[in-house]
Amino acid sequence: MKQIEAIHLKDYQEPNFKIDTVDLVFELFEEHTYVTNTMKFTKLTESTKDLKLDTIDLELESIFLDDHALSIDAYAYENEVLSIKNVPHNFSLKIKNKIYPQKNTELEGLYLSGGIFCTQNEPEGFRRITPYLDKPDSLSIFTTTIIADATKYPIMLSNGNKATDTTLLENNRHTITWHDPHPKPSYLFALVAGDLGVISDSFTTASGNDVELNIYCDLGNESKCHHAMKSLKEAMVWDEEKYGCEYDLAIYNIVAVDSFNMGAMENKGLNIFNTSAVLANPEVATDDNFMRIQSIVAHEYFHNWTGNRVTCKNWFQLTLKEGLTVFRDQCFSADLNSADVQRINDVNALRDYQFVEDASPTAHPIQPKSYVSMNNFYTATVYEKGAEVIRMIHTLIGEASYRKATDLYFKTFDGQAVTTDDFLWSMSEASGHDLSQFKRWYNQSGTPIVKISDSFDNGTYALTLKQVIPDTVEGEKQLPYYFPFKIGLINNDGQEILEKMLIVSKEEETFSFTDLEEKPHLSYNRDFSAPVIVNYPNANYAFSMQHNKNSFARYDATQTFAL
Repeated sequence: MKQIEAIHLKDYQEPNFKIDTVDLVFELFEEHTYVTNTMKFTKLTESTKDLKLDTIDLELESIFLDDHALSIDAYAYENEVLSIKNVPHNFSLKIKNKIYPQKNTELEGLYLSGGIFCTQNEPEGFRRITPYLDKPDSLSIFTTTIIADATKYPIMLSNGNKATDTTLLENNRHTITWHDPHPKPSYLFALVAGDLGVISDSFTTASGNDVELNIYCDLGNESKCHHAMKSLKEAMVWDEEKYGCEYDLAIYNIVAVDSFNMGAMENKGLNIFNTSAVLANPEVATDDNFMRIQSIVAHEYFHNWTGNRVTCKNWFQLTLKEGLTVFRDQCFSADLNSADVQRINDVNALRDYQFVEDASPTAHPIQPKSYVSMNNFYTATVYEKGAEVIRMIHTLIGEASYRKATDLYFKTFDGQAVTTDDFLWSMSEASGHDLSQFKRWYNQSGTPIVKISDSFDNGTYALTLKQVIPDTVEGEKQLPYYFPFKIGLINNDGQEILEKMLIVSKEEETFSFTDLEEKPHLSYNRDFSAPVIVNYPNANYAFSMQHNKNSFARYDATQTFAL
């Protein structure tokens, strides 16, 4: 058994090999599946002699290097690693292996459940399908052929566009080939085969490209998929308008089935959902049901650019795709519904789940420094706090600069696996804003407390903010953060004197406001501009409830007053 060891960010190494193309053939049977994997490799470091591929629970049938069958002394297979010895600079490797999807209770890789073949490969499921460089920094172009029983599995789907039509073979079997022209890591590979219902529609991109849209589901659920289809088209329009991101394939498929064990997965061109994230019966579904489906469908679609076209160099960068995409789907929901209600709901969820996580023994930064199991880091911190970090950047640099920065990000890093540093570079480069201290939000854990004290003297209002930074779980001291802090000043008649975004960067600092006739009432952290806990003993919640024009601050005052 492989010994479990912690994996550390500091130990990350660039891959020694590049997989130029991957040609997969799946022969699906009830008792087993044969996978034939033909890969073309380029060696990136000449000093590396052996190719090491990740594997779990695979039965090897044969290995060919440049069309020559390898003898048993030319490779080693142990400790979940397949090592091919003394490989040349460029070579082709063809591996045939056998797997048992019907016995796969891990529900990672390829599994058979409820009569449907389905995959889940994020973060490390692909190694349960075939030997591979199963890491997010290994991008390749995939072609996938599926062969299965034509009666039991009339629908056979994979990533990309159809390269062939479905062709009938002997013994009531049939085949289809899919090709994805965009390089992707193995965690974005997907395959679905089963007897499924479908609703179809179409979308024309801003550039005039026609896209076929399909939502596949368990038979009988077709009528419950229409809201999800509407939400998908709304998301496609929104992403074009807000980010300039068009869809890049001729077909976009969603599969929503009970047998999928995750909530939803953004596999390139073939999103897979649990039915709870897609189906809505219009006769009984609530507004919350509709809004949840709208948000999740949009989230997975938005990953096409923030996660798929630009992906993570390693799993320590998970918030790069998830925090950014959560922020995008929150903004989408705010634009299509009530922005005020959306912000209140997002903050309530953050406080209920992420703040609790930050205050617990499991507190961690949005970019963790180490992990034992990557599955442990699909957390509210990485997702929801990660989204708040992106929101703070948006607040600091403004909408126009943020759009310039995301344009630069996509242009510079399209088709690459990158880091949070690359994203921050794009934000800083396009806006001219120094974000070096802001980076602490990525590397430090816990929720900061902002203590507010204020005074008024001779027409000057002095507002003092003090950051109280929690230690790490290990007891290490942490440094002050850099963040936007929106405030408003309101006079005794309830008239707003000013609204201002303060930039907080020191452990303690005082901001002065002059030429005032009286001490104003303070409205603080408007729109929840920073994910902090505020301690302000002089707060007048009843006054804020009556006169604060900022909807979130007014709501927050109401909730606090009620306590």
